[in-house]
Amino acid sequence: MRLSRMITTVEAHAEGEPGRVITGGLPPIPGNSVFEKMQWMQANADDIRLMMLREPRGHPALCCNALVPPCDPRADAGFIIMEQTEYPPMSGSNTICVVTVLLETGILPMHEPLTELTLETPAGLVGVRATCRDGKVTQVAFRNVPAFAVHLGARIEVAGLGTVTVDVAWGGMFFVLSEAAPLGVTLDAANGTEIVRVSEAIRHAAAEQLPVAHPENPEITGPTITDLWGPPVAPGTHGRGAITLSTGPFDPARPVRASGILDRSPCGTATCARMAVLHAQGALPVGQDFVNAGPLGTTFTGRIVEETRVGPYPAIVPTLAGQGWIHGTANWTLDPSDPFPAGYTVGDMWG
Repeated sequence: MRLSRMITTVEAHAEGEPGRVITGGLPPIPGNSVFEKMQWMQANADDIRLMMLREPRGHPALCCNALVPPCDPRADAGFIIMEQTEYPPMSGSNTICVVTVLLETGILPMHEPLTELTLETPAGLVGVRATCRDGKVTQVAFRNVPAFAVHLGARIEVAGLGTVTVDVAWGGMFFVLSEAAPLGVTLDAANGTEIVRVSEAIRHAAAEQLPVAHPENPEITGPTITDLWGPPVAPGTHGRGAITLSTGPFDPARPVRASGILDRSPCGTATCARMAVLHAQGALPVGQDFVNAGPLGTTFTGRIVEETRVGPYPAIVPTLAGQGWIHGTANWTLDPSDPFPAGYTVGDMWG
């Protein structure tokens, strides 16, 4: 067997959202912070992201995480998040997958019934409390970066939809959020094609009409992801959302063929962004749980633990909790004669 590359991974998912974790085979990644390491990887080693996420080794719904040494001495580990079109600064489902892999494989020691650790993400430090029993991580709860709303009740013009009312908020990524019912969209998983079509049209319009940048790191811009939200339908939940991740560029001339994929989980950063909006609207106080359901009916539980500020914006400090499961391990290889070293996308699945 001839190999020009072999990457070792642990396959996991968090409440349904797949989050592959790279545990070996990466080149040295320079940088004085995990954010700088992410920038270096994006500029110099993006072929790894493409190889891991595109066919034949990946699929549109897959996310991937690269374990890297932390730069901050307070952190136990660092990781870089890779998705189909971007390197998000933070992700709840990927954090849960990474913590589950770190502890259940023994990369970091597990202490029962509670393991506490700190992760360095491109967005900053994240404190984690993992509940553990019989060698299994039964819940991952973490203190996220501060979340805040930038625009509330803004009106944008969207191709094929007309005037749409949206919020734009940061929860670790910049989201554009809109209520699904006025758009005539149901949030069932079976309606994924329509959710993606509408979400991608809104994201494209918001990126043009409401561009935003993080006040503490202007290189983080958006909005790059969409959250269509609705009222709760299951007992014990407080809302539900359908989050669309882009898998390719949006073509306004062909909006019905938008490139995107439905997040299988309730999305952790989206839950935090939604909590920031609700708090700004006076609808969610400090200390109250917010149980958010995703398209599969799985849930993440968020809570606002304190108020703060980020630049000019009133902000919240949210926590988020959910569970992850390991479902495989793999060695992904590349033959030097392979005509698709960076993988490929095909229009039947990828838009």
